[in-house]
Amino acid sequence: MPRTDRAALQISILVVAAWISGLRPGTAQVSPQEIRSPQLKSLETTYFQELKALNQEIAGTKFPFPFVLSRYVGVDPKEQSGTDTRGLEFVRFHDRTSLKVSGNYHAAFNAEVLTQNQRANRVLDEVIGLILGLIPKYFANPQGFDTIGFEIAFHVRRNSAHYNYEGKEILVLVFNREDALRFTKAQSDDQKQEILNGSEIFLDGKEFGLALGSRDPLMIEDLDRAHEEKPSRDSRAEPAPAPAKLTAPPPQGPGVRLPGINNSDLPLGLRPPASQTPASPPTTIAPAPSNGKPPTQADVDALQAQTQSQLDTLAKEGAKRFQMVAYAPPTLALFRDQIYLQVTLRNPAPFDKSQSSIYKRAAQSFDLFLAPLLKDLVSKAPAGPQISGFDITVLNQFASTSSSSEAVEFICPYPALQQFTDYRITNQDLINQSVVLVNGVRIALNLQQVE
Repeated sequence: MPRTDRAALQISILVVAAWISGLRPGTAQVSPQEIRSPQLKSLETTYFQELKALNQEIAGTKFPFPFVLSRYVGVDPKEQSGTDTRGLEFVRFHDRTSLKVSGNYHAAFNAEVLTQNQRANRVLDEVIGLILGLIPKYFANPQGFDTIGFEIAFHVRRNSAHYNYEGKEILVLVFNREDALRFTKAQSDDQKQEILNGSEIFLDGKEFGLALGSRDPLMIEDLDRAHEEKPSRDSRAEPAPAPAKLTAPPPQGPGVRLPGINNSDLPLGLRPPASQTPASPPTTIAPAPSNGKPPTQADVDALQAQTQSQLDTLAKEGAKRFQMVAYAPPTLALFRDQIYLQVTLRNPAPFDKSQSSIYKRAAQSFDLFLAPLLKDLVSKAPAGPQISGFDITVLNQFASTSSSSEAVEFICPYPALQQFTDYRITNQDLINQSVVLVNGVRIALNLQQVE
Protein backbone atom coordinates (compact mmCIF):
# COMPACT_ATOMS: atom_id res chain seq x y z
CA MET A 1 0.00 0.00 0.00
CA PRO A 2 1.45 3.45 -0.88
CA ARG A 3 2.60 5.53 2.01
CA THR A 4 0.02 8.22 1.37
CA ASP A 5 -2.76 5.64 1.47
CA ARG A 6 -1.47 4.22 4.73
CA ALA A 7 -1.35 7.70 6.17
CA ALA A 8 -4.88 8.45 4.99
CA LEU A 9 -6.09 5.49 7.02
CA GLN A 10 -4.77 7.02 10.23
CA ILE A 11 -8.10 8.19 11.54
CA SER A 12 -9.54 7.48 14.92
CA ILE A 13 -12.99 6.56 16.08
CA LEU A 14 -14.89 8.30 18.84
CA VAL A 15 -16.95 5.71 20.65
CA VAL A 16 -18.02 6.04 24.25
CA ALA A 17 -19.30 2.80 25.76
CA ALA A 18 -21.82 4.48 27.99
CA TRP A 19 -23.23 6.39 25.04
CA ILE A 20 -23.59 3.24 22.93
CA SER A 21 -25.29 1.36 25.74
CA GLY A 22 -27.78 4.19 26.25
CA LEU A 23 -28.46 5.00 22.61
CA ARG A 24 -32.10 4.81 21.61
CA PRO A 25 -33.14 2.79 18.59
CA GLY A 26 -33.36 4.91 15.46
CA THR A 27 -37.09 4.47 14.97
CA ALA A 28 -38.46 7.69 16.46
CA GLN A 29 -39.74 10.33 14.09
CA VAL A 30 -40.89 13.93 14.35
CA SER A 31 -44.66 13.83 14.76
CA PRO A 32 -46.86 15.90 12.44
CA GLN A 33 -48.56 17.29 15.56
CA GLU A 34 -45.30 19.05 16.49
CA ILE A 35 -45.20 21.03 13.24
CA ARG A 36 -46.98 24.37 12.95
CA SER A 37 -46.62 25.03 9.23
CA PRO A 38 -49.62 23.56 7.37
CA GLN A 39 -47.45 22.67 4.36
CA LEU A 40 -44.74 20.94 6.37
CA LYS A 41 -47.30 19.21 8.57
CA SER A 42 -49.03 17.89 5.46
CA LEU A 43 -45.75 16.54 4.09
CA GLU A 44 -44.81 14.98 7.44
CA THR A 45 -48.24 13.32 7.58
CA THR A 46 -48.07 12.09 3.98
CA TYR A 47 -44.61 10.56 4.35
CA PHE A 48 -44.70 9.68 8.05
CA GLN A 49 -44.43 5.92 7.56
CA GLU A 50 -41.70 6.31 4.94
CA LEU A 51 -39.69 8.57 7.26
CA LYS A 52 -40.00 6.10 10.12
CA ALA A 53 -38.91 3.21 7.91
CA LEU A 54 -35.99 5.17 6.44
CA ASN A 55 -34.91 6.26 9.92
CA GLN A 56 -34.89 2.62 11.02
CA GLU A 57 -32.96 1.46 7.95
CA ILE A 58 -30.33 4.17 8.39
CA ALA A 59 -29.96 3.14 12.04
CA GLY A 60 -29.32 -0.44 10.88
CA THR A 61 -26.91 0.47 8.07
CA LYS A 62 -23.24 -0.35 8.58
CA PHE A 63 -21.14 2.74 7.98
CA PRO A 64 -17.32 2.68 8.11
CA PHE A 65 -17.66 4.39 11.51
CA PRO A 66 -20.81 4.82 13.61
CA PHE A 67 -23.30 7.31 12.25
CA VAL A 68 -26.27 8.45 14.31
CA LEU A 69 -29.18 10.51 13.03
CA SER A 70 -29.62 13.59 15.17
CA ARG A 71 -31.96 16.55 14.94
CA TYR A 72 -29.11 18.72 16.24
CA VAL A 73 -25.60 18.05 14.99
CA GLY A 74 -22.23 18.59 16.61
CA VAL A 75 -23.12 17.23 20.06
CA ASP A 76 -20.24 15.62 21.96
CA PRO A 77 -20.42 11.80 22.28
CA LYS A 78 -20.56 11.96 26.09
CA GLU A 79 -23.65 14.16 25.80
CA GLN A 80 -25.47 12.14 23.15
CA SER A 81 -27.19 9.55 25.30
CA GLY A 82 -30.79 10.71 25.14
CA THR A 83 -30.35 13.32 22.42
CA ASP A 84 -32.97 13.70 19.73
CA THR A 85 -32.29 11.03 17.07
CA ARG A 86 -35.11 12.22 14.82
CA GLY A 87 -32.76 13.38 12.10
CA LEU A 88 -35.27 13.20 9.22
CA GLU A 89 -37.60 16.14 8.80
CA PHE A 90 -39.18 18.47 6.27
CA VAL A 91 -38.05 22.08 6.66
CA ARG A 92 -38.22 25.34 4.72
CA PHE A 93 -34.85 26.58 3.53
CA HIS A 94 -34.25 29.57 1.25
CA ASP A 95 -37.81 29.61 -0.08
CA ARG A 96 -37.71 25.91 -0.89
CA THR A 97 -38.98 22.86 0.93
CA SER A 98 -36.28 20.35 1.85
CA LEU A 99 -36.15 16.81 3.18
CA LYS A 100 -33.42 17.24 5.81
CA VAL A 101 -31.10 14.40 6.86
CA SER A 102 -28.84 15.37 9.77
CA GLY A 103 -26.59 13.43 12.08
CA ASN A 104 -23.21 12.89 13.73
CA TYR A 105 -20.50 10.75 12.11
CA HIS A 106 -18.15 9.42 14.79
CA ALA A 107 -14.89 9.48 12.94
CA ALA A 108 -12.01 11.85 13.64
CA PHE A 109 -9.95 12.70 10.56
CA ASN A 110 -6.33 13.74 10.91
CA ALA A 111 -5.98 17.27 9.52
CA GLU A 112 -2.26 16.68 8.95
CA VAL A 113 -3.10 13.85 6.54
CA LEU A 114 -6.40 14.81 4.92
CA THR A 115 -7.23 18.27 3.58
CA GLN A 116 -10.66 19.84 4.00
CA ASN A 117 -11.62 18.69 0.53
CA GLN A 118 -10.44 15.16 1.21
CA ARG A 119 -12.37 15.07 4.48
CA ALA A 120 -15.50 16.27 2.70
CA ASN A 121 -14.98 13.54 0.09
CA ARG A 122 -14.79 10.92 2.82
CA VAL A 123 -18.04 12.08 4.42
CA LEU A 124 -19.73 12.20 1.01
CA ASP A 125 -18.60 8.67 0.19
CA GLU A 126 -19.02 7.09 3.62
CA VAL A 127 -22.25 8.68 4.82
CA ILE A 128 -24.15 10.78 2.29
CA GLY A 129 -23.64 8.36 -0.59
CA LEU A 130 -24.92 5.41 1.44
CA ILE A 131 -28.02 7.28 2.58
CA LEU A 132 -28.72 8.56 -0.92
CA GLY A 133 -28.77 4.94 -2.04
CA LEU A 134 -31.56 4.21 0.46
CA ILE A 135 -33.82 7.18 -0.27
CA PRO A 136 -35.31 6.01 -3.63
CA LYS A 137 -36.72 2.95 -1.87
CA TYR A 138 -39.01 5.25 0.13
CA PHE A 139 -39.26 8.27 -2.17
CA ALA A 140 -39.36 6.80 -5.67
CA ASN A 141 -41.74 9.49 -7.01
CA PRO A 142 -41.63 12.23 -4.39
CA GLN A 143 -43.95 15.20 -4.52
CA GLY A 144 -44.26 18.37 -2.47
CA PHE A 145 -40.60 19.16 -1.74
CA ASP A 146 -37.76 20.58 -3.82
CA THR A 147 -34.47 19.51 -2.28
CA ILE A 148 -32.82 16.83 -0.18
CA GLY A 149 -30.34 18.29 2.28
CA PHE A 150 -27.64 16.68 4.43
CA GLU A 151 -26.04 18.17 7.52
CA ILE A 152 -23.29 15.90 8.84
CA ALA A 153 -20.97 16.68 11.76
CA PHE A 154 -17.65 14.89 12.19
CA HIS A 155 -14.42 15.30 14.15
CA VAL A 156 -11.02 16.59 13.04
CA ARG A 157 -7.73 16.07 14.88
CA ARG A 158 -4.86 18.54 14.73
CA ASN A 159 -1.46 17.97 16.31
CA SER A 160 1.44 20.28 17.04
CA ALA A 161 4.54 20.25 19.19
CA HIS A 162 2.61 21.93 22.00
CA TYR A 163 -0.91 20.55 21.90
CA ASN A 164 -3.33 18.05 20.42
CA TYR A 165 -6.63 19.52 19.31
CA GLU A 166 -9.82 17.76 18.30
CA GLY A 167 -12.56 19.94 16.92
CA LYS A 168 -15.63 19.52 14.76
CA GLU A 169 -16.49 20.25 11.17
CA ILE A 170 -19.93 20.20 9.62
CA LEU A 171 -20.60 19.44 5.99
CA VAL A 172 -23.87 20.63 4.49
CA LEU A 173 -24.89 19.46 1.04
CA VAL A 174 -28.28 20.36 -0.45
CA PHE A 175 -29.20 18.60 -3.70
CA ASN A 176 -32.04 19.46 -6.00
CA ARG A 177 -34.49 16.60 -5.54
CA GLU A 178 -33.97 15.05 -8.97
CA ASP A 179 -30.17 15.39 -8.69
CA ALA A 180 -30.18 13.59 -5.34
CA LEU A 181 -32.10 10.65 -6.78
CA ARG A 182 -29.75 10.28 -9.74
CA PHE A 183 -26.45 10.93 -7.93
CA THR A 184 -25.81 7.32 -6.94
CA LYS A 185 -26.80 6.15 -10.44
CA ALA A 186 -24.28 8.42 -12.14
CA GLN A 187 -21.89 6.36 -14.27
CA SER A 188 -18.80 8.50 -13.79
CA ASP A 189 -17.17 10.95 -11.44
CA ASP A 190 -17.66 13.63 -14.10
CA GLN A 191 -21.42 13.16 -13.91
CA LYS A 192 -21.33 13.25 -10.13
CA GLN A 193 -19.14 16.34 -10.16
CA GLU A 194 -21.61 18.08 -12.43
CA ILE A 195 -24.36 17.40 -9.90
CA LEU A 196 -22.21 18.64 -7.04
CA ASN A 197 -21.35 21.81 -8.92
CA GLY A 198 -25.05 22.64 -9.15
CA SER A 199 -25.75 21.82 -5.50
CA GLU A 200 -25.41 23.94 -2.38
CA ILE A 201 -22.35 22.93 -0.36
CA PHE A 202 -21.00 24.44 2.83
CA LEU A 203 -18.17 23.33 5.06
CA ASP A 204 -18.11 24.94 8.48
CA GLY A 205 -20.48 27.69 7.42
CA LYS A 206 -18.52 28.72 4.34
CA GLU A 207 -19.54 27.99 0.76
CA PHE A 208 -17.39 25.17 -0.51
CA GLY A 209 -16.48 23.80 -3.95
CA LEU A 210 -16.22 20.08 -3.24
CA ALA A 211 -13.98 18.41 -5.85
CA LEU A 212 -14.18 14.64 -6.21
CA GLY A 213 -10.88 12.79 -5.91
CA SER A 214 -8.85 15.92 -5.43
CA ARG A 215 -6.70 17.32 -2.67
CA ASP A 216 -7.95 20.86 -3.16
CA PRO A 217 -11.50 22.18 -3.61
CA LEU A 218 -12.82 24.01 -6.63
CA MET A 219 -12.91 27.79 -6.68
CA ILE A 220 -16.39 29.03 -5.82
CA GLU A 221 -16.11 31.74 -8.46
CA ASP A 222 -15.77 29.08 -11.16
CA LEU A 223 -19.00 27.28 -10.25
CA ASP A 224 -22.37 27.99 -11.80
CA ARG A 225 -24.62 27.18 -8.90
CA ALA A 226 -28.35 27.58 -9.27
CA HIS A 227 -28.88 30.08 -6.46
CA GLU A 228 -31.79 31.68 -8.26
CA GLU A 229 -33.78 28.53 -8.99
CA LYS A 230 -37.45 28.76 -8.21
CA PRO A 231 -39.27 26.10 -6.22
CA SER A 232 -40.84 23.32 -8.23
CA ARG A 233 -44.50 23.55 -9.14
CA ASP A 234 -45.72 20.96 -6.66
CA SER A 235 -44.04 22.70 -3.70
CA ARG A 236 -45.87 25.94 -4.53
CA ALA A 237 -49.26 24.27 -4.32
CA GLU A 238 -49.67 25.59 -0.76
CA PRO A 239 -48.61 28.87 0.83
CA ALA A 240 -45.02 28.62 2.03
CA PRO A 241 -43.95 29.58 5.54
CA ALA A 242 -41.09 31.94 6.20
CA PRO A 243 -37.58 30.73 5.38
CA ALA A 244 -35.85 28.65 8.05
CA LYS A 245 -32.53 27.04 8.72
CA LEU A 246 -31.95 23.52 7.45
CA THR A 247 -31.95 22.43 11.07
CA ALA A 248 -35.49 23.02 12.30
CA PRO A 249 -35.85 24.79 15.67
CA PRO A 250 -37.25 22.86 18.65
CA PRO A 251 -40.60 23.86 20.12
CA GLN A 252 -39.36 26.26 22.83
CA GLY A 253 -39.66 29.26 20.54
CA PRO A 254 -38.52 30.66 17.20
CA GLY A 255 -34.91 30.18 16.33
CA VAL A 256 -33.89 28.16 19.40
CA ARG A 257 -30.62 26.58 18.35
CA LEU A 258 -29.59 23.55 20.36
CA PRO A 259 -26.08 22.07 20.10
CA GLY A 260 -24.81 21.84 16.58
CA ILE A 261 -22.05 24.36 16.86
CA ASN A 262 -18.52 23.84 15.75
CA ASN A 263 -15.62 24.54 18.13
CA SER A 264 -13.11 25.69 15.55
CA ASP A 265 -15.17 27.84 13.21
CA LEU A 266 -18.77 28.56 12.28
CA PRO A 267 -21.55 26.20 13.42
CA LEU A 268 -23.71 24.19 11.09
CA GLY A 269 -23.13 25.48 7.59
CA LEU A 270 -25.74 26.64 5.16
CA ARG A 271 -25.32 28.85 2.14
CA PRO A 272 -26.25 32.54 2.02
CA PRO A 273 -29.81 33.16 0.90
CA ALA A 274 -30.78 33.90 -2.67
CA SER A 275 -33.33 36.63 -3.01
CA GLN A 276 -36.46 35.33 -4.69
CA THR A 277 -38.70 38.28 -3.96
CA PRO A 278 -39.81 41.15 -6.20
CA ALA A 279 -37.06 43.61 -7.01
CA SER A 280 -38.81 46.59 -5.42
CA PRO A 281 -40.93 45.59 -2.42
CA PRO A 282 -42.48 48.26 -0.24
CA THR A 283 -40.02 50.03 2.04
CA THR A 284 -42.54 50.62 4.81
CA ILE A 285 -44.46 48.07 6.82
CA ALA A 286 -48.22 48.02 6.69
CA PRO A 287 -50.01 48.66 9.99
CA ALA A 288 -50.97 45.73 12.15
CA PRO A 289 -54.46 44.22 11.72
CA SER A 290 -57.06 46.01 13.79
CA ASN A 291 -59.20 42.94 14.51
CA GLY A 292 -57.29 42.21 17.72
CA LYS A 293 -56.43 38.67 16.67
CA PRO A 294 -52.86 37.40 17.08
CA PRO A 295 -50.82 37.15 13.87
CA THR A 296 -50.80 33.88 11.97
CA GLN A 297 -48.12 32.21 9.89
CA ALA A 298 -49.81 33.70 6.83
CA ASP A 299 -49.27 37.16 8.33
CA VAL A 300 -45.59 36.31 8.87
CA ASP A 301 -45.25 35.12 5.27
CA ALA A 302 -46.86 38.30 3.92
CA LEU A 303 -44.66 40.53 6.06
CA GLN A 304 -41.57 38.51 5.10
CA ALA A 305 -42.30 39.10 1.41
CA GLN A 306 -43.00 42.78 2.04
CA THR A 307 -39.70 43.37 3.84
CA GLN A 308 -37.48 40.85 2.00
CA SER A 309 -35.49 43.53 0.20
CA GLN A 310 -34.60 45.16 3.53
CA LEU A 311 -33.79 41.78 5.09
CA ASP A 312 -31.48 40.93 2.19
CA THR A 313 -29.68 44.25 2.64
CA LEU A 314 -29.37 43.58 6.36
CA ALA A 315 -27.91 40.13 5.64
CA LYS A 316 -25.24 41.56 3.35
CA GLU A 317 -24.27 44.33 5.71
CA GLY A 318 -24.60 42.09 8.75
CA ALA A 319 -21.94 39.70 7.50
CA LYS A 320 -19.46 42.59 7.33
CA ARG A 321 -20.39 44.63 10.39
CA PHE A 322 -22.21 42.40 12.88
CA GLN A 323 -20.55 38.96 12.59
CA MET A 324 -23.85 37.70 11.14
CA VAL A 325 -23.53 34.09 9.97
CA ALA A 326 -24.17 33.35 6.31
CA TYR A 327 -26.21 30.21 6.74
CA ALA A 328 -29.02 31.79 8.83
CA PRO A 329 -30.23 34.98 7.10
CA PRO A 330 -32.47 37.45 8.93
CA THR A 331 -36.02 36.18 8.89
CA LEU A 332 -39.37 36.72 10.62
CA ALA A 333 -41.00 34.21 12.94
CA LEU A 334 -43.74 33.89 15.53
CA PHE A 335 -42.98 33.84 19.24
CA ARG A 336 -45.73 33.98 21.84
CA ASP A 337 -48.23 35.11 19.19
CA GLN A 338 -46.02 38.02 18.11
CA ILE A 339 -43.72 38.53 15.14
CA TYR A 340 -39.98 38.80 15.86
CA LEU A 341 -37.02 39.44 13.60
CA GLN A 342 -34.49 36.60 13.95
CA VAL A 343 -30.77 37.17 13.42
CA THR A 344 -27.79 34.95 14.26
CA LEU A 345 -24.37 36.36 15.15
CA ARG A 346 -21.08 34.62 15.91
CA ASN A 347 -19.08 35.84 18.89
CA PRO A 348 -15.43 35.78 17.76
CA ALA A 349 -14.06 35.63 21.33
CA PRO A 350 -13.67 32.01 22.54
CA PHE A 351 -14.56 30.96 26.09
CA ASP A 352 -12.83 28.56 28.45
CA LYS A 353 -15.75 26.41 29.55
CA SER A 354 -13.94 25.11 32.64
CA GLN A 355 -13.38 28.68 33.89
CA SER A 356 -16.88 30.07 33.35
CA SER A 357 -20.56 29.34 33.87
CA ILE A 358 -23.43 29.60 31.41
CA TYR A 359 -24.51 32.75 33.25
CA LYS A 360 -21.12 34.43 32.99
CA ARG A 361 -20.80 33.51 29.32
CA ALA A 362 -24.29 34.82 28.62
CA ALA A 363 -23.50 38.07 30.44
CA GLN A 364 -20.21 38.60 28.65
CA SER A 365 -21.80 37.69 25.31
CA PHE A 366 -24.26 40.51 25.85
CA ASP A 367 -22.07 43.16 27.51
CA LEU A 368 -18.88 42.72 25.49
CA PHE A 369 -20.21 41.58 22.12
CA LEU A 370 -23.90 42.20 21.47
CA ALA A 371 -24.63 45.43 23.35
CA PRO A 372 -22.09 47.55 21.39
CA LEU A 373 -23.71 46.36 18.13
CA LEU A 374 -27.35 46.93 19.04
CA LYS A 375 -27.66 50.61 18.08
CA ASP A 376 -26.43 50.06 14.53
CA LEU A 377 -28.18 46.68 14.20
CA VAL A 378 -31.57 48.07 15.21
CA SER A 379 -31.16 51.08 12.92
CA LYS A 380 -30.53 48.83 9.90
CA ALA A 381 -33.47 46.50 10.46
CA PRO A 382 -37.05 46.84 9.19
CA ALA A 383 -39.34 48.35 11.81
CA GLY A 384 -43.05 48.83 12.16
CA PRO A 385 -46.05 48.03 14.34
CA GLN A 386 -46.23 44.42 13.18
CA ILE A 387 -42.69 43.53 14.35
CA SER A 388 -42.60 43.18 18.13
CA GLY A 389 -38.87 42.81 18.63
CA PHE A 390 -35.59 41.06 17.91
CA ASP A 391 -34.73 37.40 18.44
CA ILE A 392 -30.91 37.52 18.48
CA THR A 393 -28.86 34.35 18.82
CA VAL A 394 -25.19 34.70 19.76
CA LEU A 395 -23.10 31.64 18.96
CA ASN A 396 -20.27 31.14 21.45
CA GLN A 397 -17.32 28.89 20.76
CA PHE A 398 -15.08 27.22 23.33
CA ALA A 399 -11.31 27.13 23.40
CA SER A 400 -11.47 23.74 25.12
CA THR A 401 -11.24 20.75 22.79
CA SER A 402 -13.57 18.56 24.81
CA SER A 403 -16.69 20.71 24.95
CA SER A 404 -19.34 21.58 22.44
CA SER A 405 -20.30 25.17 21.88
CA GLU A 406 -23.51 26.90 22.87
CA ALA A 407 -26.15 29.29 21.61
CA VAL A 408 -27.29 32.22 23.77
CA GLU A 409 -30.55 33.72 22.60
CA PHE A 410 -31.80 37.19 23.54
CA ILE A 411 -35.45 37.81 22.65
CA CYS A 412 -35.89 41.54 23.13
CA PRO A 413 -39.03 43.68 22.64
CA TYR A 414 -38.64 46.67 20.36
CA PRO A 415 -39.67 49.35 22.91
CA ALA A 416 -36.98 48.20 25.33
CA LEU A 417 -34.40 47.99 22.54
CA GLN A 418 -35.20 51.54 21.45
CA GLN A 419 -34.92 52.80 25.02
CA PHE A 420 -31.58 51.04 25.44
CA THR A 421 -30.12 52.37 22.20
CA ASP A 422 -31.34 55.88 23.16
CA TYR A 423 -29.47 55.53 26.51
CA ARG A 424 -32.66 55.75 28.55
CA ILE A 425 -32.37 52.36 30.29
CA THR A 426 -29.47 50.19 31.39
CA ASN A 427 -28.32 46.88 30.01
CA GLN A 428 -29.90 45.11 32.99
CA ASP A 429 -33.23 46.87 32.35
CA LEU A 430 -33.18 45.53 28.79
CA ILE A 431 -32.35 42.00 29.97
CA ASN A 432 -35.15 42.16 32.56
CA GLN A 433 -37.65 42.92 29.80
CA SER A 434 -36.28 40.20 27.51
CA VAL A 435 -36.20 36.40 27.36
CA VAL A 436 -32.75 34.79 27.60
CA LEU A 437 -32.19 31.18 26.50
CA VAL A 438 -29.03 29.09 26.62
CA ASN A 439 -29.22 26.10 24.28
CA GLY A 440 -32.99 26.38 24.35
CA VAL A 441 -33.35 26.61 28.16
CA ARG A 442 -34.53 29.86 29.69
CA ILE A 443 -32.31 31.41 32.36
CA ALA A 444 -32.46 34.39 34.70
CA LEU A 445 -29.54 36.72 34.12
CA ASN A 446 -28.10 39.28 36.53
CA LEU A 447 -25.30 40.90 34.59
CA GLN A 448 -23.41 42.53 37.47
CA GLN A 449 -23.72 39.55 39.79
CA VAL A 450 -22.19 37.03 37.39
CA GLU A 451 -19.50 39.39 36.05
